[in-house]
Amino acid sequence: MKLALALTLLTLPAHAETTLIKTYAISGNTGPALYTSIGGKGPLLGGGRRVMAYTNWDLKWTRSYVPNGNACKLAAATPHLIITINLPKPAAPLTGTVAAHWKTFITGIEAHEQVHAADIRTMVETITRETVGLTEDNDPQCKIIRKSVLAKVQAAIEAYKATSRAFDKVEMATGGNVNALVLALVNGG
Repeated sequence: MKLALALTLLTLPAHAETTLIKTYAISGNTGPALYTSIGGKGPLLGGGRRVMAYTNWDLKWTRSYVPNGNACKLAAATPHLIITINLPKPAAPLTGTVAAHWKTFITGIEAHEQVHAADIRTMVETITRETVGLTEDNDPQCKIIRKSVLAKVQAAIEAYKATSRAFDKVEMATGGNVNALVLALVNGG
């Protein structure tokens, strides 16, 4: 059993991953004031839409394409992944029930963003699994295979985006977890 586990660990792809937690300053000493500040200072996404928190990623690869006669094989692909989670943070210390409500809120929001981070990691694992070992015949210069790899990467990214949108839709809907966190902050603090 230990030997099997050791052999399994040896076959896992090497990768470099960094997860960063960044914050942006908000102001207020009540739940409603904090939430209003989030609305005015939250990260901007495409179309100028502000969000309360956001998980972004930067992914680069080191790939080894190996010509083999008239074919080309992707022998190895090492991801270099940086995940950045952006969260609000009060500029001044909070006290009393507002501090307690804030702690519940931000813990829940960070947990939500960690699900997005886990989905990003799953996307990277999918890309690795579906591309390493890929072989293209009639590609001695290893050019055609790059298009095949890119197509698999794009498919994995689109699947990640769909998963992310579906998760947010449930979480932010009336009765969803994020919706409940916002209501508890605004109504309780």
